[in-house]
Amino acid sequence: MGKLVVHQDKIQDIKALMAICPFGAMTEKDGKVEISAACRLCKLCVKKGNGAMEFVEDEAKPQIDKSKWQGIAVYIDHVDGRIHPVSYELLGKARELADKIHQQVYALFMGHDISAGAEELRHYGVDKVYVCDKEALGEFNMESYAKVFEHFIKQVKPAAILVGATPVGRQLAPRVAARFHTGLTADCTVLDIHENSDLVQIRPAFGGNIMAEILTPNTRPQMATVRYKIMDAPERSEEAHGVIEAFDVPEKSLASRIAVLGITKKPKEKSIEHADVLVVAGRGIKKKEDLELVYKLSEALGGDFACTRPLIEAGWMDAKRQIGLSGRTVRPKLIITCGVSGAIQFVAGMEHSEEIFAINSDPKASIFKVANYAVVGDLYEIIPQLIDEIQQGRKIA
Repeated sequence: MGKLVVHQDKIQDIKALMAICPFGAMTEKDGKVEISAACRLCKLCVKKGNGAMEFVEDEAKPQIDKSKWQGIAVYIDHVDGRIHPVSYELLGKARELADKIHQQVYALFMGHDISAGAEELRHYGVDKVYVCDKEALGEFNMESYAKVFEHFIKQVKPAAILVGATPVGRQLAPRVAARFHTGLTADCTVLDIHENSDLVQIRPAFGGNIMAEILTPNTRPQMATVRYKIMDAPERSEEAHGVIEAFDVPEKSLASRIAVLGITKKPKEKSIEHADVLVVAGRGIKKKEDLELVYKLSEALGGDFACTRPLIEAGWMDAKRQIGLSGRTVRPKLIITCGVSGAIQFVAGMEHSEEIFAINSDPKASIFKVANYAVVGDLYEIIPQLIDEIQQGRKIA
């Protein structure tokens, strides 16, 4: 990065200079030009300012010694020792990335009475499981968990750390990243790695209009969070590999100003994330009453129903039924989209479904790029026919 320097003595016409900026980032004070926070560093004023404006690059920061940071680590998210499935998915991705740069995969597992879970992790391609088993870690405490995480990073020095975008992971990852003044990319949909161990973190940006490729080349560790069902979980191997290493943290380091008074378990509820069949309503549904078509189709298939963001904003469905990066990530065996355009934000939340059946009247709809089956036509004509065929038990042509 850099900054703009104003050469006040070279300004010939203040108003003319200020007019150059398309963002209105120049202001006049006491006969001098100042740059406000509205500046986007487009450098137009440098080009047209007749020498009055200069862009000065920041001094280069010393490069980090990347050879001292080795391996891909995964934070193991769990509840009472029961490991969250996203952790297995991340171990699979970590193995893939680590093999690419010929490094190891580490797992950080903290809690109490978690020996059985630690042993299970050895069946998923991890080279070393660092276990911090303390009574003080029996219940999630932000300060204590962050401290253990900090000790782990200082001792092991992993090049990159992957964290599941769970309620715990979303709290823990940014706090740890801040302690090491390093970057954190949230809700990554694609991960890759360069030979120099720079992690390539890809996620939708600017409202889903682009896919941003983010690098953190000058700091370590690199950190990224990933949602459940975005990555592929590896198959469990019959034989256990890797080793378990007890990871000790001084008791005084686990002291916290937070006291966990109790835990109230959330009642179990039916979630679209666990449905094998989903029928999704999109903007092509003209009015709320027409959702009945979607309900009937999902019922005929023995599945569940969901929707895209515009329908949530219109108040047509509960927010828990939204698919996409601002909603839920799903991976059903079959998903049928009805009038869904296929914006990046939505596709990122369902593209790993086994079979994608898309209905849209626009032959150029983006959803067709990821669909296994594409039907171009009016959903108001197609869905009733589908329902009729299913109900009569005939094979859908």
